[in-house]
Amino acid sequence: MIFSAIIVAAGSGTRAGGEKQWRTLGGKPVLRWSAQALVDAGAQELVVVVASDAQDRAAEVMDGLTGWRAVVGGTTRAESVRAGLAALTCPDDQPVLVHDAARPLLDAAVIARVVAALDQADGALPVLPVADSLRRGSDGLMAEAVDREDLWRAQTPQAFRRGLLESAYAAWNPTETPTDEAVVVRRHGGRIALVAGDARLMKLTYPEDFTMAEALLSQETRYQTRMGAGFDVHRWGPGDSVWLCGIEIPHDQTLIGHSDADAGLHALTDALLGAIAAGDIGDHFPPTDPKWKGAASDQFLIHAAELVAARGGRIVNVDVTLICERPKVKPHRQAMRERIADLLALPLDCVSVKATTSEGLGFTGRGEGLAAQAAATVEMPVSA
Repeated sequence: MIFSAIIVAAGSGTRAGGEKQWRTLGGKPVLRWSAQALVDAGAQELVVVVASDAQDRAAEVMDGLTGWRAVVGGTTRAESVRAGLAALTCPDDQPVLVHDAARPLLDAAVIARVVAALDQADGALPVLPVADSLRRGSDGLMAEAVDREDLWRAQTPQAFRRGLLESAYAAWNPTETPTDEAVVVRRHGGRIALVAGDARLMKLTYPEDFTMAEALLSQETRYQTRMGAGFDVHRWGPGDSVWLCGIEIPHDQTLIGHSDADAGLHALTDALLGAIAAGDIGDHFPPTDPKWKGAASDQFLIHAAELVAARGGRIVNVDVTLICERPKVKPHRQAMRERIADLLALPLDCVSVKATTSEGLGFTGRGEGLAAQAAATVEMPVSA
C-alpha cells in the first residue's frame, strides 16, 4: 500500500475551545494520533499543514516521527490543502490521503479501504449512515422532517490521485468555498466511491467531544512501564560553588563541564531519555555547540520531560544518587528534591535524592571528581 498524506491542522478550533489540534488527548497531542496512524500505515511522505506561527509547535509534537514536513496553510481549508499538495514530491498517479487533524482516532483499516477504492474510482470518501431522524427548524421550532435515505455522514481521510486532485482544485471556481476535496473532485467530473468509515473517527468539534474521545481511548489503551538509567561524571576544578540537582551549593571547588556541570541533572536527563529510547544528552545538547556553554542544566531536564509528554508518556518517579566525598549533600537534599519535583511537575514523594561515598576508593574517593547515577520510571501508552 503506497500513498502520501496531508494532515490539515491550520484551523483555530474555536468551537472546541481553541487550538484543538494541540490539546492533549489520551496523554498525547491530538495531531500526534493521526500522524502516528498514517506513518504506521506506511505513508511514504506526510505533510502537516499548520498556521504560520505553529511550525515549532508541530516539530515538538512530531518529534520521533520520520518522513514528514510542515508547511504553512491558508485562511481556508482549500488553501491549506493546496499548500499541502504543493509540498508533496510524489508522482501524479500516487494516492494522496487528506485528513483532518481534528479526527485523531484513525484506524489502519480505514486507510486501507480508501486507498483500495481508488482502483475503481477517482476518489474515496469514508462515510457512516445517518442513524437519527432528521428535522429542519428555525427560531427554535421544528419545521418539516428530512428523509434520511441516501444521506451519509462524511469523514476523512479522503483519497485521490495527486494529479487529479490538483487539476480539480485548479478548475474550481475561486468565489466558492468547497466543504471538502470530494466535492471538488466530483465537480471536476470525478467518481467518488463511498467506503465504510469508522464511528470512532469522530471529529472533535465541541468541548464535550473530548470527553467522549477520552472515554473511547480508555477502553482500548494500556500503558507500558519503562525504566531508564543515567550516569554522569565531572572533575573538580577551581571555583567557589557547585551546582547539584538544580541547587547551587557554596564549596571550595566547582565541577568542570561545558554547561554548569550539574552531574545530578545530567544523569537524570539521560535516565528520562533512556526510558523513551531517545538517545542521550549529548545528542540533544552537544558539548561542541557554544550555545550550551555555561548553560543551566534544568533546561536539559525540562526538554527530556517534554519529549516524554509529547509521546503520551507520564513520569512516575525519579531517583538520583550522588557519589562524592564532599560537599555534604544531606543539608541540601530536601531543596534538591523540591527543585526536581518542580522541574518535572511531580509530587515530592515521587522524587528521591541520595548520596554516598566510595570509602576513599577511586577518583571520587581521591576527591578528583563527582559521579551521579539516576533512574526514572515512565508510563507510555501502548495500543491494545
